[in-house]
Amino acid sequence: MTSITRNLPWFIKDLGVATVGQKCYVSLVENLNVEDVECLKYSLSKGLGLGIVLGGSIMKVPQLLLIVSAKSARGLSLSAYTLETLSYAITLVYSYRNSFPFSTYGENFFLTLQNILITFLIIHYPASRLTRPRSSSAQRLTLAIALTGVAGFALYSIPPATLSALQLATIPLSLFSKIPQIRQNQRARSTGQLSAFAVISQIVGCLARLFTTAAEVGDLILSAGFALALLLNCVLGVQMWAYWGKDGKEASIPVVVTHTENEKEKIPAAAWQQDGKVEVVVPPASPATPGVRQQPGRRWARKVD
Repeated sequence: MTSITRNLPWFIKDLGVATVGQKCYVSLVENLNVEDVECLKYSLSKGLGLGIVLGGSIMKVPQLLLIVSAKSARGLSLSAYTLETLSYAITLVYSYRNSFPFSTYGENFFLTLQNILITFLIIHYPASRLTRPRSSSAQRLTLAIALTGVAGFALYSIPPATLSALQLATIPLSLFSKIPQIRQNQRARSTGQLSAFAVISQIVGCLARLFTTAAEVGDLILSAGFALALLLNCVLGVQMWAYWGKDGKEASIPVVVTHTENEKEKIPAAAWQQDGKVEVVVPPASPATPGVRQQPGRRWARKVD
């Protein structure tokens, strides 16, 4: 068997050496030494790390598609995504500037980009089309893009000591980034457009990252951050399970009253929330009179912009 493993095509050998290193490749692949615990542990860490990076490249795509297809960011907290994006960006720059292996932080690159897009979409699609004009959303979006560029340049340029302090600050930052979303879910009794795939992927990713960080980097600051993120993502997972299929508590809806010649029509001011249409049944204007045939209540649908 070793005669085969020692004569594998060059591109397979180069890929293996690049992934686990020359020593572990020779031990595990060429010599089939399955008792080499250190190399087995290191190879498992590398495999998990690459899997997390690949998973991170699509982790938030379902969330993006949910927002775009619904043209709504209902249930998503802008402050939560802003803080989470900043946390991802700090970890990305900190790991890159400390020359950590890409397999230990690569998903942060993709998650930062995806979170930036989600944050922009939350700003672009207002929570209420009745209260926020489109021009206001455009101005806020322009300001968000400018602030993103400034923050990226600042993170890349600051001294290493300051960057280390910022990485330490990602621990409370992770806490504050999840709490607004958790509170919003609890208050609404619904997770809105929050993606179950994204939440579950983050839980699995944090578990795997705890292992890979301990095996390859040994950075206590990174490990503490992943441990806290795992705890908070588990809380989101429990909320996702508890509120699955629920649209949230019925809020009190103001009523707009308009008068016609013979009757009053009551139309919910937030009727646009139900597919843009509302059905209203208008009862007869007066009680039935003997000998006079009454018209039945009129049923009609009104389009509300």
